[in-house]
Amino acid sequence: MADIRKIISQLAAQEGELLDTQFLAPCVRGGRVRTKICGMIYTFQLQQRNFEGWAILEAINNKIAAVVEEPSLPQVAEYLQLLVPIRLQLARVLQGQSWLTYPVNESDAKQRVGFAKPVAVHLVSESSQFEQIVARWDGNCLWFEEIDRRADPLLCEELKDALKKLILPQDVRFKGMTPEMRIVYELATRNIKDFAPKVRDEQRLQRALKMGGGELRDFSDRADYWLVEWTSASGEHHSSAIAKNDLTVMSSGICLSGLDKDFDLQSLVGVVEDR
Repeated sequence: MADIRKIISQLAAQEGELLDTQFLAPCVRGGRVRTKICGMIYTFQLQQRNFEGWAILEAINNKIAAVVEEPSLPQVAEYLQLLVPIRLQLARVLQGQSWLTYPVNESDAKQRVGFAKPVAVHLVSESSQFEQIVARWDGNCLWFEEIDRRADPLLCEELKDALKKLILPQDVRFKGMTPEMRIVYELATRNIKDFAPKVRDEQRLQRALKMGGGELRDFSDRADYWLVEWTSASGEHHSSAIAKNDLTVMSSGICLSGLDKDFDLQSLVGVVEDR
């Protein structure tokens, strides 16, 4: 009986100490935080469910913790220094401040954290798509630390430019590109609806215009036709409605005396030039 009372007394003391303890932790919106107090591991749900960021927390009970204040940058830095660093490249936003990433160097990642695969990094700030970052691994999650100052920013711009031009992953090529970068680019395109069909559509329009001597500037989907922005060899700008199925002209944007549908996109360029 004495041993039971002693255990109960110890648990009561630990619970009292728990309620008086503040601790620092990274928080993901809607997630939970875990900490070790008096040799026991506690998992808490945040009282402020929508909070996302670094916080100094205080336990309300053994299941709920509340945000007391935001920590200073030196406090966050001290916390992160205890974790394993890894260099990653940002592919796309998952939700909030969480990004899908891939290791900059697969071999190095396997040595440091035991894996080389697409992984989420949380609390990413002051970064943009395809930037290289340094994150810290706590054995369960990855937390953003800083932008990788050793990275070449031009490589990031090359990937952004390729995505803007709707270049397929297997066709992206530039000096300094690595197999890991190609994987990052492919991960980024997965989040773009109908990415591959869009690429095929652009290539089809581009090919037709080039055969006629024109150049594609932009195009937008209008259900059964495309609104195509293009320029002639002389630099004259035009906007034409082009049927998707056979690239016939629905509306040329110039006066063709009602004969628009007698032409396709390729021949339209020649008509414009002859005019």
